[in-house]
Amino acid sequence: MNLSRTLLVAALAVSQILGWGTTYEMPAVFGRAMAAELGLANEMAFAGLTVMMLTMAFLGPWTGRMIGRHGASRVLAMGSVLMAAGLIALSLSTGLVTYAIAWLILGAGGSFALTVPAFAAVVEREGHGARRAIGILMIFTGLSSAVCWPLLTLAGEAFGWRGVLLAAAAAQVFIALPVHLAVGRIAITRSEEDRAADAIEPLALSHRMALAAFLLIALSSSLSSLMTFGLSPQLLHILELSGATPALALQLGSLRAVFGISARAFDLVLGKRSSPVTTGLAGGAMLTASTLMLIFFSGTPSSLLIFTALYGFGSGVSALARATMPLAFFSASRFARQSARLSLPQNLANATAPVLMTAVIDRAGIHAGLVLATLLAATGFAAILALAVIARRGRVEA
Repeated sequence: MNLSRTLLVAALAVSQILGWGTTYEMPAVFGRAMAAELGLANEMAFAGLTVMMLTMAFLGPWTGRMIGRHGASRVLAMGSVLMAAGLIALSLSTGLVTYAIAWLILGAGGSFALTVPAFAAVVEREGHGARRAIGILMIFTGLSSAVCWPLLTLAGEAFGWRGVLLAAAAAQVFIALPVHLAVGRIAITRSEEDRAADAIEPLALSHRMALAAFLLIALSSSLSSLMTFGLSPQLLHILELSGATPALALQLGSLRAVFGISARAFDLVLGKRSSPVTTGLAGGAMLTASTLMLIFFSGTPSSLLIFTALYGFGSGVSALARATMPLAFFSASRFARQSARLSLPQNLANATAPVLMTAVIDRAGIHAGLVLATLLAATGFAAILALAVIARRGRVEA
């Protein structure tokens, strides 16, 4: 990776860690303190995340049009401003209404500043060769909680949650905003032939096949999100219900993040020998196998470790597949628009998943929750198999 690519990935890694760490990951540190001070139930405080994800979902298609019209750098910069405004509003909130409005603003900021616009900025400069840079960026982004949780905890002890949120807003203005504006000035040298290739479709797909591919990508990514975003908040509870001691559950829960990041790194090592479709198939197979392991072999430390490894690796590579799958079926010039359209069902799934899985496990039991997770993962795997068939037909016709 040359210097310009390194600068691009490093700049976006900083902004993504800061963005996710001070918004989506922040209630894990301050959620209960905010609820107590504002007179809210704990679940209402954490419902702010649902408001944020739903707002991001519904603004996703518009974000794609904005990126196509103004470029990813300007959209990212606008996202920084909105994120700062949302954090300031959250720090000044006095009750449920002002709290909810703050999360609406953060959702708008997240739509412009998190994930899709960052990946679009990479694709604008790398074209179809962006998959490796996106994978590296996702590895760093996956560290947002590990980086920000300790910092938020220490700062919270010194300044309180309101003071920390104001500091986070300042970081958006004085760190993320300049970084996003600088992204637009990072030029990566590419040949005219490479730039012309951005408009070339990777597969010879008819209109019907392209529509089917889009719908299958939306289905597979949404089901994967439902499964992984549903299980992750319940992971320690699921491990304990499956026979782990609290100490073992905590150790395995910590390992899950390590497995997830390792899986993304391993996929990068494979490079051109892999593809978004094969990555998605591997992720779907591991996610399906992980819950089957708990259904049929729960109760032993070895089965719990195998579950954690399969779930961690599966969720890691599935996340990478969700990010890069549009590049396998659509031209690089269409990446931002298609990814933003796909963010609508994906973010709806992200917002729904924790509530759905918690309700099933609490009311119907752990077995029902694992069966539901297995069905979600297996159906998503089947959708990617159908995508593999479409990809093969497209290559043959090409």
